[in-house]
Amino acid sequence: MSGFGYTLLGTDGLARRGKLTTDRGVIETPVFMPVGTAGTVKAVTVDELEQIGCSILLGNTYHLYLRPGHRVVEELGGLHRFMNWRRPILTDSGGFQVFSLSDRRRVEEEGVLFRSHLDGSSHLLSPERSMEIQQSLGSDIVMVLDECPPFPAEREQIESAVDRSTRWATRSRDAYSGSGALFGIVQGGIHLDLRARSAEALRQMDFPGYAIGGVSVGEPVEAIARIVGETAAMLPVDRPRYLMGVGRPEDLVESVALGVDMFDCVMPTRNARNGTLFTRTGKVHIKRSEYARDPRPLDEQCGCETCRGYSRGYLRHLFLSNEILAARLHTIHNLHHYLELMREIRDAIDEQRFDRFRQEFHDRKARETTG
Repeated sequence: MSGFGYTLLGTDGLARRGKLTTDRGVIETPVFMPVGTAGTVKAVTVDELEQIGCSILLGNTYHLYLRPGHRVVEELGGLHRFMNWRRPILTDSGGFQVFSLSDRRRVEEEGVLFRSHLDGSSHLLSPERSMEIQQSLGSDIVMVLDECPPFPAEREQIESAVDRSTRWATRSRDAYSGSGALFGIVQGGIHLDLRARSAEALRQMDFPGYAIGGVSVGEPVEAIARIVGETAAMLPVDRPRYLMGVGRPEDLVESVALGVDMFDCVMPTRNARNGTLFTRTGKVHIKRSEYARDPRPLDEQCGCETCRGYSRGYLRHLFLSNEILAARLHTIHNLHHYLELMREIRDAIDEQRFDRFRQEFHDRKARETTG
């Protein structure tokens, strides 16, 4: 774990303002990490990501293992050189994708036997294998392999997954010898006592960071807030807290209010490609006929390349014409919107006005809903 550290700079209520230090750069928190599943954030270049202020990306162990193969990436200089990204990268363990993408899988103590969604070939993902892959990729932040049960699931199934995830976390820690920081992942479904058991076991292993896993897999919204808040409170104050895969703007604001530092989600990029754009005044579904002659930018308060240069009418034309440029311009805007939201959150915490910022944010959301 060369050069990794977390500094808690201040708080405003439970909201935390911090700084992650890695060998490849400093990350101001709270932070949103765009998802670069296969070694790219779809539709945009790394230069464009840097221009909009992206400080860290997420890569995917499962997908890069299957194609092009982690050894190929390693031979070509590691994931950073492979994709020409100079800043930090966090890689997930591949466990969630095994459970969500592979129809035929079998969980054993050794690991998860699964068939590739690409060609049906058989593979075993074990804690040791996941660590080997992530080490080959050269990740700055590495995730232990865990078992992520679906929702709903019987308590007995979730309890078994928690205990197995704890054993796998130990094996992951023992197997990993790279320079990245290895994070533990708290599981437990909607059962707070199981999450407490998971968190305590991981705390004893003294990981440099902790993730809240198994959230937003089908639970009601109110259950998600309860789980996130209670789990965050179980984690060490002096270590970063990462909420995996949760990413509506309102989820980010509320989870920061509960003490979370790091986020990732495909929502801004996937929505961009599907023609749904986030603005301060609500979502814009660009294919609607009302935008055909609209000369306005997507968001008049936004300073991204898309809003500085292009009208809603033009963006609608590109989208309906299935032009590749639509995906690029939409993705730049949505990611800029998310990263700007996180910057505003950091500023609000610094200036001890996060509660006011949060209320104003929700007031805007309410007008969006009723407007």
